[in-house]
Amino acid sequence: MRIAQRAERIEPFYVMEVAKAAAAMAQELANTARPMIFLNIGEPDFTAPPLVQAAAARAIANGKTQYTQALGLPELREKISAWYASRWNVKVAPERIVITAGASAALQLACLALIEAGDEILMPDPSYPCNRHFVSAAEGKAVLLPTTADERFQLTRGKVEAAWGERTRGVLLASPSNPTGTSIAPDELQGIAQYVAGRGGITMVDEIYLGLSYDAHFGHTALAMPGELGHNVISINSFSKYFNMTGWRLGWLVVPEALVPVIERIAQNLFICASTIAQHAALACFEPDSLAEYERRRSEFKARRDYFIPELNRLGLTVPVMPDGAFYAYADCSKLAAKWGLAGSWEFAFELMKRAHVAVTPGRDFGHAEPQRYVRFSTASSMAQLTAAVARLQEVAR
Repeated sequence: MRIAQRAERIEPFYVMEVAKAAAAMAQELANTARPMIFLNIGEPDFTAPPLVQAAAARAIANGKTQYTQALGLPELREKISAWYASRWNVKVAPERIVITAGASAALQLACLALIEAGDEILMPDPSYPCNRHFVSAAEGKAVLLPTTADERFQLTRGKVEAAWGERTRGVLLASPSNPTGTSIAPDELQGIAQYVAGRGGITMVDEIYLGLSYDAHFGHTALAMPGELGHNVISINSFSKYFNMTGWRLGWLVVPEALVPVIERIAQNLFICASTIAQHAALACFEPDSLAEYERRRSEFKARRDYFIPELNRLGLTVPVMPDGAFYAYADCSKLAAKWGLAGSWEFAFELMKRAHVAVTPGRDFGHAEPQRYVRFSTASSMAQLTAAVARLQEVAR
């Protein structure tokens, strides 16, 4: 059987290989005093709050399970618009909002609508691997630009200018980012967007962790940029992270009005619509009680960060930039790996599973800029799990 070249270009998702090994070891440890602690997957330990679950049950009971418009429920688009106004004081017309089957579908729709074969999209290295594969699936090429801790592992206007070439179509940023939890400074984002717009390019910003921002300086949506910059940016968002609805597969896009019918046409053909039940459930995300619960959970995620990052630093697993959002710690494991006689983070992740029964994600997935040096810890687990993990890390780091 001949496999399409676009499929061959998609690299393995190495985090899943680690996850499989961790799951297998976890079965062996299931009835022991030291079960596996999973700090490798970026999934909140919270599930959808009560009002959201009840709304889903009502939708099923009332037969609200048939197709919606490809653009999504008008009421949900209006709720999201109102959330932008109340949370970030930015006006986003409901007509610019497209409901999608998760942020993955949002990225796929944006890439298919805007990228031609051979187009190059500039992205920071490190970055979330699936994002570059959406570019590849649209016959484009993701160009990874190495970033440093001094740059908060984000692109700068200078780097974008230096890398821009004849085939460059635009940039795909993430703020806050996976794996680093760092955001791009508002003035830097605006500078990049201005340069890209001047070259007739596109600025796409993955903002799925935006709701989980902890620093007022960085916690701004790209849609709040002044004038046409904010109006023309492509923002990708999701109900998975801040709204704790990972398996519900629901997200959204914010695009310029002119792009809406294009996205709608592609969505009609590829997806028909996002899950109707999930959409009706998501309406309850914006009830006052639900929003209060989400803010309580955001505070809990921040408390976990504030506890865990200093502990990693104390143990020599240095996090070079304090995350300002999301629930990740991108830690330098090179000293401990060398102490154990290991070549880098891939071997370190498996050895850590064996020695401490703690699962983490090696840097191999996230790009080519020193991936052997870093591992990603997820702080989406409970404080009890994080405390236990620190105790185990301390044992093996002596």
